[in-house]
Amino acid sequence: MIRLRDYQQRIVRSAKAALDKRQKALIVAATGAGKTVMLAALAHEVGGRQLVLQHRLELVQQNSRTFRKVNPEAKIGYWTANKRHFGADTTFAMVPSLANHVDRMPKLDLIIADEAHHSIAPTWMKIIEAAYDANPDLKLAGFTATPSRSDGQGLKKLFGEVCDSEPISDLVRKGFLVQPRGFIIDVEHSREKLKKLGNQSDFGEQSGVEDILNNEVVNAEVIRNWRDKAADRQTVVFASTVRHAEDVAAAFRGAGIGAACVSGEMDEQSRKKVFDALAKGEIQVVTNCMVLTEGWDFPPVSCVILLRRCSSKSPLIQMAGRGLRTVPAEKYPGIVKKDCLILDFGLSLMTAGDLTASLDISDHKGNGEGPKKQCPDCLSMVPMAVKECPNCGHKFGEKPDDKGELTHVELTEVEILNASPWKYINLFGSGRIEVASGFDAWAGVVTKDDDTWYAIGQKKNSRTVSLVAGSHIQALAAADDFMRMNETGSTAKKTHRWLTDPATDAQKDILSRWQVSTPGSKYDAACYMNFFFHQREIERIIGVRR
Repeated sequence: MIRLRDYQQRIVRSAKAALDKRQKALIVAATGAGKTVMLAALAHEVGGRQLVLQHRLELVQQNSRTFRKVNPEAKIGYWTANKRHFGADTTFAMVPSLANHVDRMPKLDLIIADEAHHSIAPTWMKIIEAAYDANPDLKLAGFTATPSRSDGQGLKKLFGEVCDSEPISDLVRKGFLVQPRGFIIDVEHSREKLKKLGNQSDFGEQSGVEDILNNEVVNAEVIRNWRDKAADRQTVVFASTVRHAEDVAAAFRGAGIGAACVSGEMDEQSRKKVFDALAKGEIQVVTNCMVLTEGWDFPPVSCVILLRRCSSKSPLIQMAGRGLRTVPAEKYPGIVKKDCLILDFGLSLMTAGDLTASLDISDHKGNGEGPKKQCPDCLSMVPMAVKECPNCGHKFGEKPDDKGELTHVELTEVEILNASPWKYINLFGSGRIEVASGFDAWAGVVTKDDDTWYAIGQKKNSRTVSLVAGSHIQALAAADDFMRMNETGSTAKKTHRWLTDPATDAQKDILSRWQVSTPGSKYDAACYMNFFFHQREIERIIGVRR
């Protein structure tokens, strides 16, 4: 059974308390927080007859797989276009398939709404209201990364207040997401032109934005800036209309860069061909008009180009989230990802301000601009989120006397190590190899240049695997997640006595072969032994040759 991260445990406790107190709970957790793990843990805590709602088949499949990992004994059923059965304790349902069959729903004890910002839509409300009619004591929980909606309707009337949250900033700080780096790029006074536009749909087509941003001059600047800042990165482009997305893809291809467009008009097989080409490296850029904001994740993407306008923070977070995930190294070998570039040719970063700030669930229209900071070089007031001044090019946070970022990283590493149930041993005192050991698994982080760190792990009776390649904190987070998923022995935690018991004579004898004369405790010796027994595999993973 998966062990939850510390904040996941906290959120599940908060949600359970809210459900017990007022029968409703809304959890706001950014992309990468592991909301399905929390959803499954909450379902286990609450019990009873449960319904998990999502609006797409891909989410039904993803959620149910993760649910089973967290609750291996759970009995799971499905209500989709092809499977319609309510016999299990927990039923995963597609909203469009269930909305016309609410009369067949049994009495439910708990509904969990995934992507809960959709939950006030008529089809969702039809299901929820029918469930309340059958059981006025029904409990309702919702999980979302983006609780505000572009139509101005809030979730407050359905859920009340947010019971707990885990924002992007905390996930970046803890190493579960990469750092976003924002750039605002103004072409031919496009920013002023966009400001003058009337209302534009945040999630649909924006014809007014297309009139401003879809032309040869802007497209040429998109490609020039991409080549300057992100030419080695796999990229997703969010355009204002489908035609705009197609034109941008054509512009990239015309410049000799592999690119393709996906849209809601394409069938599933055609989309798959594009995604397969991206995964194989046959193309580097995929363009779209807001069809890739949910249910699509390709972790190697490390550049997001915004060619549309956002009036609220929710769509910005959804778009940026496509590039913030860390990369699982076993699935995508050889890819090192430490940050994500966000190239904004619209007003999204300008309007939303700080990408990592909290979100509001009340009714609102999202007008006005976000918080600002002053550029020390040209004295312009610029959005708080940007890393480079759009007016003079000043790079924030890169002055020699700016110690804030260094302090931030050091604090993060301490927090991760303190929050981990396992003790990481600094082997050889070099600071380049840290290992944690259990009875069913071990994991560690290794670097050969103090720049790129590799997370490595092994389950008992399995091969050594590469987990992630990135920053130190990202590697620590990945190693800790590996231990949480695979170490089942409770006595392997750092609170147990064997961590301080002296090494055994047998351990000392084995380690003497590698010239380790004073291994310290029994636990220290186990960490050294796991490293030496798998040293060749570790060296292969990090690219060291003897």
